[in-house]
Amino acid sequence: MEAHLKLRKATQHIWTFTISKFISSVGVQVYTFAVSYYILHLTGSASYFAINILCNVLPRTLASPIAGYFVDKYPRKRIVIISHIINIFILFFMIILSKLVGLTLPIFYIATILFTLTSTFAGLAFTSSISGLVDAKRIQKAMSLNQMVISISSIASPAIGGLTFALVNMPVLLTIYLSAVILALILESTMNFTLFSAKQTSKTPKSQNSTMWLNIKEGLVYIKGKPLIISIISIALFINFFAGAFQVGSSFTLINKLKMSSQHFGMIESALAAGMLIVSIYLSIRKELKYPLMKAKYGIILIGLLICIFTLPTFFRPSYTFVFSFYITIMLVYGAALTFINTPILVMLQKEISDEFKGRVFSLLETGAQALVPLSTILFGILYDLIPFQIVMLSAGFSLLIAVLYLARTSVIQSVHPELFEKKKNPVIRVSD
Repeated sequence: MEAHLKLRKATQHIWTFTISKFISSVGVQVYTFAVSYYILHLTGSASYFAINILCNVLPRTLASPIAGYFVDKYPRKRIVIISHIINIFILFFMIILSKLVGLTLPIFYIATILFTLTSTFAGLAFTSSISGLVDAKRIQKAMSLNQMVISISSIASPAIGGLTFALVNMPVLLTIYLSAVILALILESTMNFTLFSAKQTSKTPKSQNSTMWLNIKEGLVYIKGKPLIISIISIALFINFFAGAFQVGSSFTLINKLKMSSQHFGMIESALAAGMLIVSIYLSIRKELKYPLMKAKYGIILIGLLICIFTLPTFFRPSYTFVFSFYITIMLVYGAALTFINTPILVMLQKEISDEFKGRVFSLLETGAQALVPLSTILFGILYDLIPFQIVMLSAGFSLLIAVLYLARTSVIQSVHPELFEKKKNPVIRVSD
């Protein structure tokens, strides 16, 4: 009977989490789009836009190890709830400032830093709690639904943001975000984050009372024994550096160089989420993908090619309609490639990492992956203002291709997926009846 009730509660968790994620994702996506477009529209500078991205990436990179420690030490539900409450206070304060003195670039930068810190803690708490919220058989379903919801909200939100930005002022957009955070807080307060968590009887009093640094060091020791995690961090470190050129350059190219309207820019941004949605649906109805690192290699190669192809219309200056259609297609494929890379690897990590280490391991994984992104954001933001953007983006795309071919070379793939090469050496011979 107890098992049946737990399964019913897990089903409730899946749908509560899905709905709350959709609501909060729409709010944050509309806010992020409006702020990004506002900064580029106001300043016309890729450097100022890059600073806003830096305010998102740098705090996340620095705070992730600390957040991982807190996620493993304190109740994860409490961390999520406190993060939402802090966001509510920040948004109230911004709405009041917008009425009294107006919103300036420094205010947006500070708000971005604070939102990033709270989302880092809440995001790691949720990621580390998936195996505690739902039963093991439905972890992949929960993660697929989560990705599908994010994709759907990402499709709608930039379009909504582009239209809303043209029709209403910033206080209205902040109010939309505030309403989304309050609704998400109400829904997530009903969830039991430890429903399926294994009892951690292995912890000694010494490990429970150890310092934050010793706890983080334990996570590093744990990672050293996991070749898959080491490979993912080493690849992501350099891949994210070169992919930073696309993050800064795509918006800069479309808004400042090609003079894309806010509505059309929002639709192009939505295409990326549409690609993610298509692949998420595909992954949710098929068996778990084998050899995720090999699949990730192919996906990253595709992304490198897309970054290079992104510059083509800027050389020929075709019609506005062609440019709009071209970039929607590019972003659609780009989003599909991202999901094809991330989802199988995250599902594998959820099952492989012990629950008592998940907060620290996921935080260190994120820190390793994001370590060079601040440098990348500053560098490419400056380069786009100084050098023709086609040269910058083409150089980044080719560098990405070279990096992945080296970092995910055959010997690395073999160390993570030795069974793949054994299968090739010893193919199964099927004899028909």
